[in-house]
Amino acid sequence: MPAMNIIQALNSAMDVLLDTDPDVIIFGEDAGYFGGVFKATDGLQAKYGLDRVFDAPINEAAIAAMAIGMAARGLKPIAEIQFADYIFPAIDQIVSEMSRIRYRSAGQFTSGCVVRSPWGGGIRGGQTHSMSPEAFFTHVPGLQVVVPSNPYDAKGMLIAAVESGDPVIFFEPKRIYNGPFDGVPDKPLASWARPPKGEVPEGRYTVELGKAEVVREGSACTLITYGTLVHVAQAAAEHSGIDVEIIDLKSLVPYDIETIAASVNKTGRVVVAQEAPRTSGFAAELAAQIQEECFYALEAPIFRLTGWDTPYPHAHEWAYFPTRDRMIRALKTVTEA
Repeated sequence: MPAMNIIQALNSAMDVLLDTDPDVIIFGEDAGYFGGVFKATDGLQAKYGLDRVFDAPINEAAIAAMAIGMAARGLKPIAEIQFADYIFPAIDQIVSEMSRIRYRSAGQFTSGCVVRSPWGGGIRGGQTHSMSPEAFFTHVPGLQVVVPSNPYDAKGMLIAAVESGDPVIFFEPKRIYNGPFDGVPDKPLASWARPPKGEVPEGRYTVELGKAEVVREGSACTLITYGTLVHVAQAAAEHSGIDVEIIDLKSLVPYDIETIAASVNKTGRVVVAQEAPRTSGFAAELAAQIQEECFYALEAPIFRLTGWDTPYPHAHEWAYFPTRDRMIRALKTVTEA
C-alpha cells in the first residue's frame, strides 16, 4: 500500500467516490480549479469536470443550502468550508435544515450531505483560522460529527460518511494534514510539512463511524482525545513514563461509550483532552458520561485538559494549545492523586 498523508488520503477518498458513484458532487470555495486551500481536492476538477467538482461563491450559508437541496434530490454532495472558523454563517442551514429534514418530512426527504472543513490550531493561524467548534454541532440531534487522526481513518471515514446517507460534519485536523505532531512547540511553519505517514489502500474501503480505537494499551490512566491531540497523547505517554491507555475517539457523535467504559473500569483514572476552550467543550460531555457509567471505578477526579476560555491567540499559541508538556502534567496530576 502507498504511504499517504491525510491530504493525500482525503484526495484519494474523493477520487474513489467520484469514480464509482455518479451522484457524488464536490464543491466549495476554491475547491475546484485551485484544488482547495490545502490541496485536498487537487486535480479532481481536471479529471471529472466542472459539473462534478466546482468552485462556490464566498457564501457559507449558500454552500450548505446547496448541499441540502442536492441531497434532497438524491445527489451525494461533499461541501467544503474553507476553515472551520468560517462555518458559522452556515449554522442556520446546518442546524435548522440539514439536521432536521428527515424528521420534519417524516422520511420523505433525507440530507445525506458531508460538510468537510479544516479544523483546529497549531499552524499559527490566529483567532480566525484555528477554532475547534465541534461542540456546537455535537449538540444538534440529527448530525454526525467525526474527526480522524490519521490517513487511513481519514480516507475510510470520509467514504463511510458519504455512503451513510446522513448529514456528517467532517472536521479535518489541519496541524497533521502533512504528518504527525508530537506537541512540542516549534517555530518555522516548514517543520509541520513532515514526510507522509501511514499506509493507505488505493481503492475503496470504509472505517466504521461511531467506533473508537484503543491506540495504546495501558493500566495507569485512560487518556481520551481526538484529532491532533492523539499524536500529542502518544508523545506524552512515551516521555512521561506513565502506563497510559490512549483512546482515539474518532467519532464524537455517535461516540463509543462501550470502549471508553471498558478502559476506565480497568484503569480507574481519566484525562480527557480537547483543543477547544474549556467551558461547555466536548470534554465536559465525556466527563459527565464517564461519571455516570463508571463512577464506582474512578480512583481520582476526571481531568479536563483543554484550551482556555479566550479567542485563539497568535503570539501565545503554545500557551493556549494542549502541548506535550501540559499533557504530561495532567497525567501526573491524575495518576499521583
